[in-house]
Amino acid sequence: MIIRKLCENDNTAIELVIRSCLIEFGGNRSGLAWEDASLSNLYHFYEQNEGEAYWVAEQEGRVVGGCGIASFAQSDTICELQKMYLLPQIRGTGVAGPLIQTALEFARLHYKHCYLETLQTMEAANRFYAKHGFYSLEGPLAGSEHYACDAWFMKEL
Repeated sequence: MIIRKLCENDNTAIELVIRSCLIEFGGNRSGLAWEDASLSNLYHFYEQNEGEAYWVAEQEGRVVGGCGIASFAQSDTICELQKMYLLPQIRGTGVAGPLIQTALEFARLHYKHCYLETLQTMEAANRFYAKHGFYSLEGPLAGSEHYACDAWFMKEL
């Protein structure tokens, strides 16, 4: 398994990973990443600003997951862990740990806090975030664009 920065030619593959995971967990609806305009061109979205990046997990030449870091609501101190999804056959293999650590190491260079929003139906992911030092919030931070999320987390960097 290789963890590397997103390349422009990964756009279609990572979009398919994200969309298939969203469908799996009922996230293919309004108010979630499903409708993000950037989803079809993540490379452009993450590569245009310092302090923002996206990584993919690649297995045998195939993109099988990824996650990104971007400023939350244009904050200088709070970033957001975004679009962390892995295909079902990769979950539980140990790749998620190094993937999130790569993202958080990058985030520490630019921010003081890391926020994320997700769905309660993604129970294993929520346990994973808690295991990696995220604590649950009672509601979204002001400036959230994903109004349909129902689970929110924060981590001190």
